Amino acid sequence: MRISVIGCGYLGAVHAASMAQLGHDVIGIDVDRDRVSTLQQAKAPFYEPGFDELLSTTLATGRLHFSTDVADATGAVVHFVCVGTPQKRGEYAADLRYVESAVEALLGVLEPGHLVAGKSTVPVGTAARLAELVGGKVPGAMLAWNPEFLREGFAVQDTLHPDRLVYGLPAGADGERARALLDDVYAPIVAAGTPQVVTDHATAEMVKTAANSFLATKISFINAMAELCEATGADVKQLADAIGHDDRIGRKFLNAGLGFGGGCLPKDIRAFMARAGELGADQALTFLREVDNINMRRRIRMVELAREVCDGSLLGKRVAVLGAAFKPDSDDIRDSPALNVAAQLQLQGAVVRVTDPAAVANSRRSWPQLDYAGTPEEAADRADAVLVLTEWRQYRELDPVAFGEVVAQKRVLDGRNALDRDTWVAAGWSYRALGRRAG
Repeated sequence: MRISVIGCGYLGAVHAASMAQLGHDVIGIDVDRDRVSTLQQAKAPFYEPGFDELLSTTLATGRLHFSTDVADATGAVVHFVCVGTPQKRGEYAADLRYVESAVEALLGVLEPGHLVAGKSTVPVGTAARLAELVGGKVPGAMLAWNPEFLREGFAVQDTLHPDRLVYGLPAGADGERARALLDDVYAPIVAAGTPQVVTDHATAEMVKTAANSFLATKISFINAMAELCEATGADVKQLADAIGHDDRIGRKFLNAGLGFGGGCLPKDIRAFMARAGELGADQALTFLREVDNINMRRRIRMVELAREVCDGSLLGKRVAVLGAAFKPDSDDIRDSPALNVAAQLQLQGAVVRVTDPAAVANSRRSWPQLDYAGTPEEAADRADAVLVLTEWRQYRELDPVAFGEVVAQKRVLDGRNALDRDTWVAAGWSYRALGRRAG
């Protein structure tokens, strides 16, 4: 099948290459000329494990191309919309300009029987409005909503081997035709027995925002427990291990620490609240405001903890920050808790050096006021405190004995509860972490 993918950022580029891997003829469209040129040269414009190899392989087959001209999508039968929906400046609501522009641009190449399949995360009600636009301008063309559930660091795996497929379809015969097209697109995935949820537009839109809201709530729950653990002397890691044995709760996403960031969870829960307010159902999601507040408090608490460790003052203290990306195996620094903490430490007079295996280049562009280092050892040279703020494997596996030789003071703050406390304490380090007793 000939497929177009509108928007070739993180989501779109991975989706385009993955669809080519499934055997389709794919054209990726993006307005960013530099991005298109980079992708066409088989260079990934972002860090994502496995994507470089997938991009090179699929481009070499001749089934994958990239362009800035939406006219090159002519002849495609299914058009995936994968553009961003950032938070509006000064508001909680999602900015839908890019989604609307993408669908409007497609109207010139759509034909009866073609399918527009939205993958962007949008407020409930968006798909119904866009479906009216598509059907009104191109009778016989259809719109479905097919949300993505990618985890950064596992995006290729999650696209080619998803844990479910969600189809939000129009009613009647159009819905049957749309489902048949999507089943053809995902034929190998469907054949593998992947669970399918076939529903209406509104439910499909809510699946993604509800899932992100639940994950954010679970993260903030354990971080709220961490606050109580600090007040009572309890240990949040042992608490999480204990309640995680209950299969109704589960251990995943119960790692207390600096909280969530990135380009999805923060803006998605805020957009969900904003949309609930527009619908007159704002009381249903008021708890998400506290979820957001708990998350932001973790950053403030980490700065306070660093000041405590540094004898009550950060002025002139050398602080190493290990991690800049909002999560490991990514170079994404959007709403990064690590960089937010690093900047706050600097504002309070600390001499801060930041390092990250993949995100330093992005960090330099967005946070040029910070100082950067290429390695943990360089960042920690003569440091008075070391903060582990992104749980990269390289940091979890540091040798505390050897690492202790480069610092001025063996003081580590484990912002992700990622280190083996006993090993670091045995090597002579003072160990602190959110929600845990000092070691």
